[in-house]
Amino acid sequence: MAKGEHGGPACDAAISLAFSVLGKRWNGMILDALSTGPVSFATLKRTVEGISDAMLSDRLTELAETSLVTRDVDPGPPVAVRYALTLQGERLMPVLEQLGVWARDNLAVEPGAHDPR
Repeated sequence: MAKGEHGGPACDAAISLAFSVLGKRWNGMILDALSTGPVSFATLKRTVEGISDAMLSDRLTELAETSLVTRDVDPGPPVAVRYALTLQGERLMPVLEQLGVWARDNLAVEPGAHDPR
């Protein structure tokens, strides 16, 4: 663990960077939804329950800017847009899978929430 500017422990810069992306609401779920292959915006919207169109669009733009997701446009007709994981995004999937295993084994499910077990 690194020392902070005040002499105490400091967060690892790489962990801070990872959570600046993964710590945003919806990002992990979007990446997980893309883990099975390219999908359309509408499919993502159905898969990531509760996310608004605007938020999904914003998050997909951010994930593309971080090189975790690609946006491919087929000019058609009709025009079709599909989203997919990049190689960097695919390399993240084992980490997210392990995080899911840890969560199932160690975190309590809130009353009324869907139990993922």
